[in-house]
Parts: sequence; C-alpha cells; structure tokens
Amino acid sequence: MYGDGHRSGRTVADAEPSWPAHHVAKNDRPNVLVVMLDDTGFSDLGCYGSEIRTPTIDRLAAAGLRYSNFHVTPLCSPTRASLLTGRNHHSVGMRFLADLDTGYQNSRGRVDPDVTTLPAALRERSYGTYLVGKWHLTPAHEITPSGPYQNWPLAKGFDRFYGFLDGCTDQHTPELYEDHHQVSPGADGYHLSTDLCDRAIGYVTEHVTFRPHDPFYLQLAFGATHAPFQAPEEYIAPYRDIFAKGWDRTRTDRLHRQVELGIVPEETALADRNPSVPAWSDLSDDEQELYVHLQAAYAGFLEHADAQLGRVIEALERTGELDNTIVMVMSDNGASREGARNGGVDTNVVYSHVPYSLEQQRRRLGEIGGPGAGAHYPEGWAMAGNTPFRYWKQFVDLGGVRSPLIVHWPEGVADVDAVRSQFAHVIDLAPTVLDCAGAEPSPQMHGESIAESFRRSAAPPTRSTQYWEMFGHRAILHGRWRAVTAHEEGAGYDLSEWRLYDTETDFAETTDVAADHPDVVQLLDELWWREAELHGVFPVDDRPLKLLLNEGVGVRLGLAGQDQVVLRPGAGHVPVSTKLAGIGRSQRVRAHLHAWDSSHEGVMLASGTGYGGYVLYIQGGQLVFEHVAIGERVRVQGRLTTAGDVTVGFEVRTADDHSAQVRLLQGEEEIGKVDVPFTFGHLSFWGVDVGRDRLCQVSDAYPGEFAFPDEVLDRVEITVLSALNEDDLVDLAMRES
Repeated sequence: MYGDGHRSGRTVADAEPSWPAHHVAKNDRPNVLVVMLDDTGFSDLGCYGSEIRTPTIDRLAAAGLRYSNFHVTPLCSPTRASLLTGRNHHSVGMRFLADLDTGYQNSRGRVDPDVTTLPAALRERSYGTYLVGKWHLTPAHEITPSGPYQNWPLAKGFDRFYGFLDGCTDQHTPELYEDHHQVSPGADGYHLSTDLCDRAIGYVTEHVTFRPHDPFYLQLAFGATHAPFQAPEEYIAPYRDIFAKGWDRTRTDRLHRQVELGIVPEETALADRNPSVPAWSDLSDDEQELYVHLQAAYAGFLEHADAQLGRVIEALERTGELDNTIVMVMSDNGASREGARNGGVDTNVVYSHVPYSLEQQRRRLGEIGGPGAGAHYPEGWAMAGNTPFRYWKQFVDLGGVRSPLIVHWPEGVADVDAVRSQFAHVIDLAPTVLDCAGAEPSPQMHGESIAESFRRSAAPPTRSTQYWEMFGHRAILHGRWRAVTAHEEGAGYDLSEWRLYDTETDFAETTDVAADHPDVVQLLDELWWREAELHGVFPVDDRPLKLLLNEGVGVRLGLAGQDQVVLRPGAGHVPVSTKLAGIGRSQRVRAHLHAWDSSHEGVMLASGTGYGGYVLYIQGGQLVFEHVAIGERVRVQGRLTTAGDVTVGFEVRTADDHSAQVRLLQGEEEIGKVDVPFTFGHLSFWGVDVGRDRLCQVSDAYPGEFAFPDEVLDRVEITVLSALNEDDLVDLAMRES
C-alpha cells in the first residue's frame, strides 16, 4: 500500500486508482460581483435621488436593497485595501495612497504581505477570482514592465487581472495591464469603461463555460467617475439643460427625492453650503455656463458607465448566473473637491494649478469630455454629489465617508426595493462574502458579516463602534453618537476639536450638540484613542502633502528619484507612475546613435499624447522637439551636420512660473532654442516610449509610431539637473488619488 490509502503497485494490474473529492455543489455558494465606482457621491445615483440616469443600477436596487448607512474611508487606496482584507486600512499599511511610503508601518503604500485577502480565501474554496479595472494598491515605483510583482493583483489572490494599476487614467488612452504584462488600448472610438466591461463579460463567459461547477468572484472597478471626465457626446449633451439650475437647487431637489425614496428620514435637514463654495446665484453667467458644461461631462460619464455595467448584468442573465450572484455596487469615497473653485476643461489646469482664465476655458467648451479635454468639475458640484452631507473626499465628515451600497441577490435577499438603515462599513464586506460562501472569516478581520440584513429588515447592527482618520481628520462612531473633527495642520488634538452628532435624530449631521454633552465627547475622545492604538493608527500624521511626498521621494518615485535614467529600445513602455513623463524639472535628454546617417529617421523619445506630451525625433535630416500642453504647442528644429556615432537631444531649464527654455543639442552644440509656456511633471496619463511614438501620437508630422531603427538607436539618457519641486510632487500625487 502506498500514498493516502489507495492501493498502488508496479503495474496497473496491481493498483487501484483514487480520485479527488467531488466539488461542493455550486448552488451552495453564490457568485459575487463587486462593482466599485470612483469618487461618486452619495446622491449621484438615480436610486439615491439624482437627476443622472443610472437605469442599470436602479434596476438592481429595485430588485434588491439600498443601504443608507454604509461607510467607507475618505480616500481610494484605503477603501480598496479594506475591501480586500476586511480590516481597517491603517492596520494593513494603507493609511494614505499606494504611491507613498512614509516610513511608518501604517503607511507603506501596499497591503502587508502577511494579511489574508478575500480573493485568496475564496480561491481556497475553488472560486475563480477576477479583477477588472482599477487596482491602486501597488507602490508607484513597483509599476514597471518588470515589476516587482509581489503587490500586483495576481499576488493578492486574483487568478486574472485586466485594468490599470495607477490611481486614475485617461479613458481614451489608458495604461493597461493584463496579468503581469502591458497591453495597448484599442484604436478610434475606444473607451475604457466599455473595454473593462467587455473583459468582465469575457471572464464570466469563460468561467461558466470551463468551470461550470465553481463559483466566481469578480471585482469590477471602474475608472468612472474619477477625473478626467470623458464620455461620448450623446451622453453629455442632455445634462447641460438639466444642470443649468445650479448646485444649490440640485441639492434641495435631491434631498426632496431622497425623502420620497426613503433613503433619508423625512425630517432630514440639508447641511449648510461648504464654506469655500459660492452661492450659485452669485456666479457670473460665464462662470455658470462653464460649470454646467463640466457637471454635464461628469453626469454623462456616470450614465455611460452604468450602460456598460448593464451589458455585464445582461451577460449574467444570459448565462443563467444572475439569480445566484451577489451584486454589490458602491463608491470608494465621497465626491471629490479636487477641481477646486473653478474646475477645468483639462485636468492639467486643475492638477498643475495653471493660471488658465475663464475665457480660455470657455473657448474650449466644445472639447469637454473628449480625448483632449478630460474635465474636472468645481467643488460646488462635489458638494451637490454628497447631498445632504457636509464636505467631501479626504474628509471624515459624511460627505467623505458615506457611500451608496446596493445589494442584489435574488436567491438571498428576502424583500426587494427596500432600504436598510443598519450601520455598515467597507470592512464588513469581506466577512459578508465569506459568510455567504459558507466560509469562516479570518480572525484577522475587523469587520462583521451583514448577511443577516439581507434576510431581515430588523436585523441588529453587527457592530456599534467604528473609527476614521485621514490627514489628522478624525471621527468615531459609538452607538447613537458620532464625533467628528476637521483637523487643522499642526493643531493639537484636544477635546475642543470635536463636533458631536446624535445619529438617531440627525441623519445628515447638521446640528453639533457637543456643548450639551461634554461627558459623551470625553467618552468618545478616549474611545477614539483606544481604537487608534488597537488598529495601528499611531503615529497620527497630519503633515501636509508636500512634506509627506518630499520625505518619501526616494522610495515613492523610483526611476524619477534617480539622478540619471537610461532607457533602451525594446524595454517596454515606461508608465506614467514613474514620474518621467513630463518636463516639469530641469533635465538633459541625450539619445546615443550608432552609425547614423541622414537616411535614418524616426522617434527617439515620446512622452504622453497629442493632447499633452513631448517628442524628440529626426525627419529629413532635421532634429525636432515638440511639446504640447493645454492646447499650446511649440516646435523647434535644427539641421544635423555630423554622421556616424552621434549624440543628440535637448536640455530643459525651468523657471519658477512653470515656463521653460528648451535648447536643442547635437553633442554639446546648440542647434535650436524655444520657450515653452507651460511645463508640468504630468502632461497626460500616458508615459514614455523609446524608439517610437506608440499611441495617440504627440505630433502629426509623421505617420503612425514612426519607429527609429533599433540598430541605430542605442540608448536614451535622462539626466536630472534640478530636483522635482514640491508643487510638482503634489500635482503628481493628487492626480492619482
């Protein structure tokens, strides 16, 4: 006898075979589809009171449940880490964004390697596990064609991955990855939301075809509705009339519908207008026109994403899987105020703080939402998106942390078109999924299953205490009370910071009762510090973003933190996350050519796209440099006079006002010079290519990729002449949040 009890021998005649145990019946374990929207406000979905058409999500809600008391963290990477682990984000190393390691255990920019993830736990129960869309849990310096891959999705429990690793991307020219390798987006007419849903449908179809007895876990994480706002014009145009009423009227209208829908109690008051937001009636006609166009782009972006999700739901119906699939739809945080007061027709206007006048923006109204004008709205529309709450993303007030949650599961939800008011948090979702899958949640998890609320409207809350922290902003829920602070950098953490709200009578947290209940404030203050110690919040970090990024620059920036970077043809696309894509700092670029003569031409270095980028190429014996940003294109050329082994390139010298002078060089000789009005650390959402201009070409002076002969182009060296300044670092990070 050999092995595990079956009989074996030298020949088949002397042996008895054994077979693995049969699979657990699939009907005992539901499929799971988690749909994660990005920067979508509590009131932005139709079934939560919005004017924006979201018929797919609304149908799921009408046949399922809407949660009115579901919470997340106020930033994307931490929420995604909590969804993945069932744990509070500080405790797994994701206090802040994945871009940055601050040097403290609670902010390493990745999920700790010893933490069990939801997809890994499900895979042990024979689930197929798939991620389509946004990840943003890999440190920026690890996003390269060769990894390292230990913090990529496949290392965290997913069988397959298709999407983008960064915090946000262009919907027409995204940097895409499939599993561990780079892939290029489609050609004309491409949109990321459509592509992601095509891939989601493909994964589901393949799974039910080839693994019909196994359930699946699919996480569909849209780029929508994070800026840049981009959608087909037919989705955007109808909203220009709808939102002409402005953000103040939008808020009151949405609150009225929320009451009618049962999402908020009838007595709910609307939080005061956020202090930095002007009254709509105080704006000029030109301001109103621009702001309406920007909000229309956001609305069209969301409706378009909903339409693509509809195709995924139809695929589940077509394959017979919808009834036994738990569908959860949520947002990673509240609507974003990163568009500041005016928003922008181009995200570079917002993220790079370009002095771009109202009239300049209005001249580009017709471009908004397209490839060249990925927009961001003013913070007044973010306030409206978070109706009826105060504040927005990055804050721990409800505008930052209260998210819609829709649950659709015909075989597991007892009543339909119902609202659940039990407290829940994103850390509760992993235990819930495992509970429904018949698995025990990991003891590491901080959340509790809310599956009982699927079946009973009167199911009690599973937890009564939850803390929040971001940039020193703090909150603590305990029973009926929630204490909140909007912290000022450098201020002390004393009792006077706390505002106190009675959540049983004040749904929108509009009335501060701290003065009436000093004993409760004292209790919750002490409780917050206990919870913070328990979950790894210390040290509480309220340092400004600029300082954090400077202290983390060596680790966070990777290639861009080096004094010199050598790039070679054939080494793959250099992602925008490496921070090499712009000329926002003084630098020298040199291309080393071997046995060059005037017959050799093509692109040596290209960064970005035709809507924001630069390119160095040779054509007709001329060395040419072009740069384009926010509609401003400059070009300089000079004739090459030497053949053989030559070095060509350019040198950038930046000024304090973000302008620069570019000198075109052959060897050390200047053969051309041009002034560039705007230089940024980030020109577009597409990185760098060596030896070709791969996608949405920077210049129309050449056909297609215009590849340079590999045998002639040896290497390109980028040498830093000045450090990236603080503003550039902030711009680069805020783009990815």
